[in-house]
Formats: sequence, C-alpha cells, structure tokens
Amino acid sequence: MENQSPPSKRKRSQPSTSQTPLSSSTPASGPDPDSMDGRVSPHWAYVPPGRLGQPSMELHQDPRLDPRLLAVLSANGADRMRTLLALTTLSPSSTLDQVRTAVSDSEKLSEDMYEQLPNTLPRDRLELQVESQVIRIVGSDANLIALHLYRPVVKGSALPCIVYCHGGSGGGISYASIDNKVQRRWCISLAAQGLIVVNVDYRIARTTTTGFPMFPAALNDVCSAVKFVYSHRDTLHTRNIVVHGDGGGGNLALATASKAKREGWTNRIDGVYAYSPFISNAYSWSLALKLAELASFVECDGYLLNVHYMAHMAHTYTPLPADATNPLAWPYHASKEDLEGLPPHMTVVDELSPLRSEGEAYVRKLVRAGVKAVGHVNLGSVQGACLAFRQAVPEMHEVLARNIAAFARNV
Repeated sequence: MENQSPPSKRKRSQPSTSQTPLSSSTPASGPDPDSMDGRVSPHWAYVPPGRLGQPSMELHQDPRLDPRLLAVLSANGADRMRTLLALTTLSPSSTLDQVRTAVSDSEKLSEDMYEQLPNTLPRDRLELQVESQVIRIVGSDANLIALHLYRPVVKGSALPCIVYCHGGSGGGISYASIDNKVQRRWCISLAAQGLIVVNVDYRIARTTTTGFPMFPAALNDVCSAVKFVYSHRDTLHTRNIVVHGDGGGGNLALATASKAKREGWTNRIDGVYAYSPFISNAYSWSLALKLAELASFVECDGYLLNVHYMAHMAHTYTPLPADATNPLAWPYHASKEDLEGLPPHMTVVDELSPLRSEGEAYVRKLVRAGVKAVGHVNLGSVQGACLAFRQAVPEMHEVLARNIAAFARNV
C-alpha cells in the first residue's frame, strides 16, 4: 500500500452571508431563504430550476428553453407571463357564466395566434396521401357527434385506429374549434404514419346553442365514439383502438379508459396515449401543497400557461363541488383500485409546462397499480409545442407522431 500523507487541517470555508442575485452562473453564495418564500434547497450551492429558484423568472430567461421555441414565442409576445385582457374582469364574485365567457374569449385569442403560425414543412409533399370524411353518430345522451375521420390512401390490411381527443389552445379543457389548423395538421401527420384517425367533435365549453356543457358531456361523447369505432371495425378496417389526447383531450383519453373499466368494456381499448394532460384540478391549491405534490405549478407558472387561469378553466368543466376530485373528471385523483387492470398507457410531458408534474405523477400511479405504463419528457419544450409549433421544432412533432404509431402497432 502506498504511503499517504495525512489530510491537511485547513479551515473549511464558509458561505458568504451577503445576498447575491440568484443565478445558475453565480451559485457560490447561499441564497437568503426569506427572499425565496422558503423555496430553497438544503444544498446552498444549488439553485432549483425555473421559478422554484428565481420566483420572478420569465420563460425567455430560462436557459432550458429550446432556442427555436424562444424565437417563435418572442415574436408572438408569448415568452413571458401576461394576463389576458378577458381575464382581468374576473373577481371572486363573478358568476359561472361570466367565468365561462371570459375563459372562452381568452382561449379564442390563443387559438387565433396558433392559427396564424405557419406549420408546413418541405417534406410534407413526400407524405402518404391522406383522405378525410365526416361521420355523424348519435351519442349516449341522444346528441349528434361528428367524427372527423382521416386515413392514408393505401390498400391492404386493417390499420390501427387512433380515437383522438383534441386539446384546447390554452392547454386545458378545450374551448377550441375542432376544425383549426393545428388539429387538422396533427390528424394528417398521424394518418401519414399509416393510422386511421378519428377526431371526436365532442361537446366543448364554447358551445352556445344549448348553453355551456360541463362534465361529463365531453367524456360521454368520446366514449360513444370509441364504442362506435369498435362496433364498426370491419367496415372502418381498423384492427385495434388507441385513445389519444393532448392537454384537456389527454384528460378525456385517460378518463375514457377509467370509465370503460367501471362499465366493463375495457376490451374495446387496446392502449392510451396522453400528451401533456390536464388532469388534477389542483391549480388553486396552496403554495405548500403545490410544492409538496406538483412542483411544476410553481416552477413553470406563466410559461405559456398561467396556473391561476387554469383554475378558472377547470371550474368551468366541473363547477359542482362533488366533481372537484372525481377521477372520471380529474384522473389525477384515481385510486390504485381505479387503475388496476387498465390497458397499456404512454404519457409524454413537456419539461417547461406547468402540467408536467401531474403527468409524471399519473404515470407513477399507473405503474404502482400494475399497469404497463411509460412516461417521457420533452426537454426544452413548452406546453403543446409538438403540435402547435411544428415548423419551429419539426423533430418534436415527427418523433411524437412516430412514437404514437409505434405504440399503436404494438399494443
């Protein structure tokens, strides 16, 4: 054994007590806990990411953001927290109809921004040709439901089918039209992977002819669509069914599987694929609860999505207190018994979305319940970027479409 000199008895240096601006480039001094509302790591040299470490951080200042997304968000004034004008009129005394109208108006502004963004790519001309049609069915509530069906123009055997639940342009329960540029392009991208896509025109909160539908109207419509596709699988030439959704549509996809279990028809669903789902209704929780369970509500608040705004949106979906933690309305609250026996699940979340933590938590719940479940995180991505910002981040869009196709072929 080699001789080793005894360790030196140098005095250990102490962290400076002077306050230094919190920055990943200047971690040498310990942050003042009082300046961070107690949000500080016990390791003084570590600064937690996003608004956990720097409560005033804006999205454009977060070094994790993909620079291509930074460019498009900055160009559209979406790179920092802003309160949409329609929401400034709300107060604790606002009626439910006033909240719904304000949320609907603000969602329309977001939808208009996405509609103006270019989303074509040069390689689109090399895709499989896709044809579309609209099928109208009668839902379980005796209502008409339009199913927008997309399929590749190919001959051969039956294809996997994606029953798609579109999300809202604000990330939550959809106030968006089914016939917008982002949703159409996403359905074409999936169909071009060799899939049949059924985009469900479920009842949305912006419907005005019959008032504002609330839970469980949209869920019932998606379940009706799944049952229709299953019972017509021979004429539609489908070989299996994967329920897929993003944002609020991700909520519906997950809840559809749970409802199928309760009612005894899970055999009609072969898999579930959720992208950045809106599933907790915990958006008005206290800061302490958010930090303990769903830290991305704090870490990424204002990163394209405002958590306070999401609380308003959630209230329009489940205004009745009895539904606030109903797992069919908010899958995050499902018990182990609710989840046992569900078909395989895949969940993808965006690193810089406030919804990241609830998606991650749901995957862990599924795994603990014995469900075959996998979760992925899109690094550097904001909520819904794979769909909404196709031209800026084409690889994210393409990878998600390919992964859904691979999942559908293998369940």
